[in-house]
Amino acid sequence: MLQSVGGDTSRQVDLELRNFTSKRFEPVGGARQAGRTGVLPYQVVCLLEEKPLHFPEQFGKVIMKRVTGIGGIFFKTQDPEKLKAWYEQHLGIKRGEYGTEFYWRDKDNSERVGYTVWSLFPHTTKYFDPSASSFMVNYRVANLKELAEALRKEGVTIAGGIEEFEYGKFAWVIDPDGNKVELWEPPA
Repeated sequence: MLQSVGGDTSRQVDLELRNFTSKRFEPVGGARQAGRTGVLPYQVVCLLEEKPLHFPEQFGKVIMKRVTGIGGIFFKTQDPEKLKAWYEQHLGIKRGEYGTEFYWRDKDNSERVGYTVWSLFPHTTKYFDPSASSFMVNYRVANLKELAEALRKEGVTIAGGIEEFEYGKFAWVIDPDGNKVELWEPPA
């Protein structure tokens, strides 16, 4: 996957090519003239080795934005209160009823504030089920409904349906290692 980086960062171009071997990608046009490195949107010069280039059906297809960041880190513990106290005392992570929120500004809109949640769960929680893992990562996504449909078509295991709350929409998938992964579309 190669992302378009010039100007419109929300567009991604799928350039996954079968039987393709590249020695390097080289920018063309303005990037070279300006002395920048990287890839300009939709302009890539491929210096190929001896294998032929085959274009899959989706070549050049603009695809949706998927994960946009990490929304939260959750893990199980035998004693959540004791561990929260340890993290507060030794690492300065303030504890709240549900953990801690780390606030940050959106890179594309500095007026917009986002947050990443850090939270501990009792080891008996069923929230991570059906995964046996002691942790779960929450990923921020741009359009949960569209992404869930695409993942379903790609054969990804979806754990339940989309749930909506005042603080966003949620869905869960199971990765190939059996870990439950939470997908979160924050409210607009």
